[in-house]
Amino acid sequence: MRPTQAPFPATRLRRLRQSPSVRALTRENTLTVDDFIWPVFVRSGEGIEEPIPSMPGVMRRSVDKIVEAAKEAADLGIPAICIFPYTGLEERTEDCAGAWDPDNHANRAIRAIKAAVPGIAVMTDVALDTYNINGHDGFVEDGQIVNDRTVEALVKMTLAQAEAGADIIGPSDMMDGRIGAMRGALEAAGHQNVMILSYSAKYASAFYGPFRDAVGASGALTGDKKTYQMDPGNSDEALRLIERDLREGADMVMVKPGLPYLDICRRVKDTFGAPTYAYQVSGEYAMIQGAAANGWIDGDKVMLESLMAFKRAGCDGILTYFAPAAAKLLAR
Repeated sequence: MRPTQAPFPATRLRRLRQSPSVRALTRENTLTVDDFIWPVFVRSGEGIEEPIPSMPGVMRRSVDKIVEAAKEAADLGIPAICIFPYTGLEERTEDCAGAWDPDNHANRAIRAIKAAVPGIAVMTDVALDTYNINGHDGFVEDGQIVNDRTVEALVKMTLAQAEAGADIIGPSDMMDGRIGAMRGALEAAGHQNVMILSYSAKYASAFYGPFRDAVGASGALTGDKKTYQMDPGNSDEALRLIERDLREGADMVMVKPGLPYLDICRRVKDTFGAPTYAYQVSGEYAMIQGAAANGWIDGDKVMLESLMAFKRAGCDGILTYFAPAAAKLLAR
């Protein structure tokens, strides 16, 4: 029960907002560099930093440049980096075998980062979309995205990433039963310390458009992902998915997208108390960058305000393309 406040003028709530020092003393949530996971995109080649037009300031990088990015992140105090591979249509197949190839772009990047910057945590993405000629997170059979065969492939992908040195596995596919299968396989293979940060409540959102450009999936995707990603109208379902993934062995859980789903973040944290993360996705990033470029908003201030919203909603951390820029601002 809330304590009863004395009536005005005994209670003047503005007293606690009167100066920077008092505001600092009474601030309920604090944003720090420790809250950030920086998503980066890796591609083939060497010495490449390729701008992504729909995500101003974000690059596709070759493995050597990904290592440089990881060093930058470590120097800024960013605790984790998350790797997403870019693949052209010529690299995609029906059987998605590239997803568990030990020498694919992502696995080479994992090994290179862990060799050069061993102290930074490396997170990965587990889904078939960047290797699938159909652009879907699972195998497509007779027009249907099949679940169980996909889970078998995702387990192979998980083990390949763990063998490469990944610290955190990030299943983003939304197939049923994949967390339990991955956890069992990791334990059996001796990777008991590899963590799973499950995309447990991932919505079928229109905010992913620029990301699909970044990983080369825009031209590949046939149909939509509504049979496996969540309906944006659902909230209780998110809690059922979170509970299932925690029971199957997820160490941490994620809500995606971020800002349009802060209510889900708060419900998840209040209900389970588990480490809860949100992904400030490409569309959220692009909108802020686009408005800032047009002079409609103060980009730096809106960036930090948007990130603070995740902390206020109960998140323990945020996947954000703003991580380096925000880290530099916070360091000031």
